[in-house]
Amino acid sequence: MVLDIWNKIKKREFAPIYLLYGTEAFLINETKQLLLNTVLNEEEKDFNFSTYDLTETPIDAALEDAETLPFFGDRKVIFLHNPSFLTAEKTKDKIDHNISKFESYLKEPAPYTVLVISAPYEKLDERKKITKEIKRTAQVVEAKRLNEYELKNWMKDRAKGNGIVFDPEALELLITLVGTNMFMLTSEVDKLALYAADEKQIDSALVEKLVARSLEQNIFTLIEKVVQRKLEDALRIYYDLLKQNEEPIKILALLAGQFRLIYQVKELSRRGYGQQQIASYLKTHPFRVKLAAGQANKFTDEELMNLMALLADADYQMKTGGMNKSLLVEMLLFKLKR
Repeated sequence: MVLDIWNKIKKREFAPIYLLYGTEAFLINETKQLLLNTVLNEEEKDFNFSTYDLTETPIDAALEDAETLPFFGDRKVIFLHNPSFLTAEKTKDKIDHNISKFESYLKEPAPYTVLVISAPYEKLDERKKITKEIKRTAQVVEAKRLNEYELKNWMKDRAKGNGIVFDPEALELLITLVGTNMFMLTSEVDKLALYAADEKQIDSALVEKLVARSLEQNIFTLIEKVVQRKLEDALRIYYDLLKQNEEPIKILALLAGQFRLIYQVKELSRRGYGQQQIASYLKTHPFRVKLAAGQANKFTDEELMNLMALLADADYQMKTGGMNKSLLVEMLLFKLKR
């Protein structure tokens, strides 16, 4: 697990080779920065840190650097970006890499070099010998989406680094308000920790006070108000979004997307799928499925089908008709009220 590897790095337990792969950019970037800042001090970075884009530079040059003794200090750090030879995905890389030389280096890596291979691909080509060798030799960080439990642990650890404790309810509320984007969560956790420096605790009241709701969260709350037949509250949220210069067509798209997710979750749950299975099948975060499942229980199949038809009609009119777009969404909200 990535958090375990981070803890080892913080204890200065370094591996000679790291393989970071996956599509969660935050985890890749955070691991790279943690390694760089822990292995080298500021003065050493000028002399002993190198980065290579393997779509532009042959790996031979990077390996030559890796095998060269540090100019200043005990260690050096080298980042290798975009190793397209590890994936079956089509890339524009036409560089001729000496893979056999790389295989030789993996068998006997330089003891004074921390080599970090950053592969932002969903999957690696497990059929290739070089992929098998790297995964066997390197410390592997699979940068995939954290599940809800892992996400909460990561948030607690980040706050703990500043001497701050998170209330469980505050964690739940923060994810609900911000979503699961780790870049956004990082910003909010750091802000909350700074504000709670004296109390040393983050509770729900502080989250409510300081955390701005994302557009997606506002849409979620808007739908909740529709479900509760609180049309006035739903319209108030909508008017606030317009004041924030949110485009009606974007609001409509998010409404349609959320209702589509609710329908899909309801249907897949009926077929016996668990929430984790649904998230994997729909390629979305389990926390979104959890929220959608709660809303799905408030609609009958007939109601959802009718709502989907209304949203599709509104989308068609918005793209082809001459009606005022903001008025069109407003009329839709009146129709959505049961």
